[in-house]
Amino acid sequence: MGGDNETMVAEFLLLGLSGKSDQEEIVFGLFLGMYMVTISGNLLIILAICCDPHLHTPMYFFLANLSSVDICFSSVTIPKALVNHVLGSKSISYTECMTQIYFFITFINMDGFLLSVMAYDRYVAICHPLHYTLMMRPRLCVLLVVLSWVITNLHALLHTLLMVRLTFCSHNAVRHFFCDPYPILKLSCSDTFINDLMVFTVGGMIFLTPFSCIVVSYVYIFSNVLKMPSTRGIKKALSTCGSHLTVVSLFYGAILGVYMRPSSSYSLQDTVATVIFTVVTPLVNPFIYSLRNRDMKGALRKIILRC
Repeated sequence: MGGDNETMVAEFLLLGLSGKSDQEEIVFGLFLGMYMVTISGNLLIILAICCDPHLHTPMYFFLANLSSVDICFSSVTIPKALVNHVLGSKSISYTECMTQIYFFITFINMDGFLLSVMAYDRYVAICHPLHYTLMMRPRLCVLLVVLSWVITNLHALLHTLLMVRLTFCSHNAVRHFFCDPYPILKLSCSDTFINDLMVFTVGGMIFLTPFSCIVVSYVYIFSNVLKMPSTRGIKKALSTCGSHLTVVSLFYGAILGVYMRPSSSYSLQDTVATVIFTVVTPLVNPFIYSLRNRDMKGALRKIILRC
């Protein structure tokens, strides 16, 4: 047993979402199509915001950053799975796996921070419209994004360093299409108590802080909206929040059920939930924000006509 415990795993095997070859072909086709749509859709959002001067506002600045993060988020996990399928391989090196974990944690937390900043932006726009330009200054917007990047990278570094210190023995098969931290923790033959403790303390704080900011912002927004005298004003206020609320519900709904529990309880249902916020959410974000936004549709129409 002592010799096994000192054995260092050089690679992990990503078994995918199903062990059957015919199902893997279907999954490959779906992932390839969804990844291409995710990249093109989010790039269009960024291009529209950059090219249209009417969209040079704090809300669209944060939306452009969210689209950039979604592109990176999808690119951390899906391409490796696609390449492995084409090459007929299931392996990922230890270094690649740890790198994937680092960027996965960074981008998933960055999504949460950007959603919370966007909620604050909506709060200021609806509850303090006369002071909007003063409160949401360009310097403050940039500072919020930079601060979010710093916090998320430090958090990812902490968990990755804690993961690197673990010992992995002979078991290296991961029933997933990427190196999700929880399934990797289950493979370790070391004591993962500190890792789980950090997930519930530091990870919980990093996760719940932006979520709490979103909840508090919308409590103030809805309390302010209910005081509006006209029905038209209420509809206009809610329409500006509808897209954001849809994304928040989809993103946080899947994450809450997966990562707010011990790693030992990770199951197949959690794998499906992981697919929702790693593949589906970055895919639907551009459609949610563009189809329900008149200014965004106008900017996209100009780009298409120009091309």
